Amino acid sequence: MRAAVLRQFATPLELADIATPVPGPGQVLVKIAASGVNPLDTKIRAGLAAHARAVLPAVLGLDLAGTVEEVGPQVTGFAVGDEVYGLSGGVGDLQGSLAQYAAADARLLAHKPASLTMREAAALPLSVVTAWEGLVDRAKVGAGHKVLVHGGAGGIGHVAVQIARARGAEVFATASAADAETIRRLGATAIDYATTEVEEYVAAHTGGEGFDIVFDTVGGTVLDNSFAAVRPYTGHVLSALGWGSHSLAPLSFRGATYSGVFTLLPMLTGNGRGHHGEILREAAALADAGLLKPLLDPRRYNLETIAQAHAAVEDGSAHAKIVVDIDA
Repeated sequence: MRAAVLRQFATPLELADIATPVPGPGQVLVKIAASGVNPLDTKIRAGLAAHARAVLPAVLGLDLAGTVEEVGPQVTGFAVGDEVYGLSGGVGDLQGSLAQYAAADARLLAHKPASLTMREAAALPLSVVTAWEGLVDRAKVGAGHKVLVHGGAGGIGHVAVQIARARGAEVFATASAADAETIRRLGATAIDYATTEVEEYVAAHTGGEGFDIVFDTVGGTVLDNSFAAVRPYTGHVLSALGWGSHSLAPLSFRGATYSGVFTLLPMLTGNGRGHHGEILREAAALADAGLLKPLLDPRRYNLETIAQAHAAVEDGSAHAKIVVDIDA
């Protein structure tokens, strides 16, 4: 099969013919139709993501959508011909989705939402699992909550906005002025992070009380801003990028709670993989109910132009999720 292979970090991906994998116990062989591109993919390629524990040579690509070609032993719930999607590889020693086929752990997959195309489905898994683990698993988001999503037009952020709204929350999201209309279309209140101070938007939207849930998808100083924006006592700050050094004083003085989200953990350790499949099944139901739809960059890429796809993520020119067509 054809695949984009990383031989050494900080070098271009190399198109190569490699052996088609054979599904082992608990695995299904997926003929990949599309692969979502995430900032993490480009960081792994550059050698800047030690936490992903990529083993070289590696086939990158975290997200996939495709069709089951073969079912391995001890697999239930999937059959040949099923359309599936999932966050199934591209880290550790798990083969990623920049290839024509992948033998994926069936626990990491779910049936593709019927209402979405393969390209749309491939844009969702990492974002959905990350947003769900934060908002639903950790913060128990629901009706009556005021939720602030930092980076609400981004890959994780725009999915987080939709999940929080689907569960009955009132949602606010920071974004650039250029992305304000996108935030409004998603049903959230847009906050221009470049012109509005934390104290201003906390006062304007919560009466100075703070948000019940603050989800940081940006990291750095935005996490510090999150500590300053959360409601005292019952507030919950979540971050998918809680790295670096931060003072916990603002959070501690509010008696509030912090949770980190590390979506790759089940993939790297093998523990908890079934929950990823559960999340994707829940997300598929939301999509088919019209409550969840990914934003896609209109540009089209394939394995031959994967370098351009990565460049579009790295240079900031992507206006939504970049997806690579594998079966084109």
